[in-house]
Amino acid sequence: MKYISVASAAIISLAGIASAPVKGDHHNEGNLANATIYEWVVPWEDSRPRDPWVHDGLVWFVGQGSDYAATFDPQTEEFKRYDLAEGTGPHTVIVDDRGAWYTGNLKEHIGLIDPGTGDITRFPLPGTGPKDSHTMDFTKSGDIWFTVQGGNQIGFLETSSGEIMLWEVPTDSARPYGIIVEDGEPWATLFGTNKLATITKGNLREIELDREESRPRRLGMADDGTLWYVDYNQGYVGSYDPVSGENQDWRAPAEINSRPYGMAVDKRNDVWFVETGVQPNRLVGFDTETHEFSEPIELESGGGTVRHMFYDETTDSIWFGTDANTLGVVRLEKPPAVTAD
Repeated sequence: MKYISVASAAIISLAGIASAPVKGDHHNEGNLANATIYEWVVPWEDSRPRDPWVHDGLVWFVGQGSDYAATFDPQTEEFKRYDLAEGTGPHTVIVDDRGAWYTGNLKEHIGLIDPGTGDITRFPLPGTGPKDSHTMDFTKSGDIWFTVQGGNQIGFLETSSGEIMLWEVPTDSARPYGIIVEDGEPWATLFGTNKLATITKGNLREIELDREESRPRRLGMADDGTLWYVDYNQGYVGSYDPVSGENQDWRAPAEINSRPYGMAVDKRNDVWFVETGVQPNRLVGFDTETHEFSEPIELESGGGTVRHMFYDETTDSIWFGTDANTLGVVRLEKPPAVTAD
């Protein structure tokens, strides 16, 4: 397998006190951006910081193990915490001008935090059975599509009225997981099976991937409409073309041990993901034109598990949280073109 190299660095800081970055000497030889990784220790121990979202320069994230939402200011390196009810088990946070929306995974609701007052408005999930609100994304009008993993549903929250609608996934125990909204339509992975799902004109449609052993966990969309996903079970990066129905995949560097989990698609339409089946966790880039992988970069903290990644196009950066209790960022930079003498 051919790898292309990317630049690497690591920084660990404690409570906003930064140490000097340690830079590697790897350089990109292909089309992928150079990658530099920084991590900060979150000041609340063993809290499982995860699922960051960038809004107005602040990085929001949730502490799944300690029932909080929080912000991190990259300029001042200051953290601020918003306590949630005990046992909330927040899974995801997404943010707009109205506030920070989180999924109360263990308390069966979606919540909206007012950053100015800390007040929380709760939207309880209706129905019976598991109501474990999971992963979310906004529509352009500010409504929210979300997954309900144990409840085997995909949901829609009309934010102005608070009304919630739910669609049952036909495949039993499909475990709807990662979700994105593109062109007004949700796309979700069905982690319990080898399928993706979407809802068009009110109808839920399942899409079966070619490999029966595939278990897609996170996904993103490139500018041409191609869906990219990571197969956590077998260690692949895969693509699905909604127009042609073509499905392809490529084996990640650590192969069956890869366990790719958090992933993001950058503005160059390349895929970045973390191999969580190896320790330390490793960041890997995938060039979606040449189908080459970058040389993996180990996380200085070890990572434990990186569960989700958020790409901020404004700063060309990817944010992530780790089970090692750090908040991290991948700074991307396109190397200068090489010209002949």
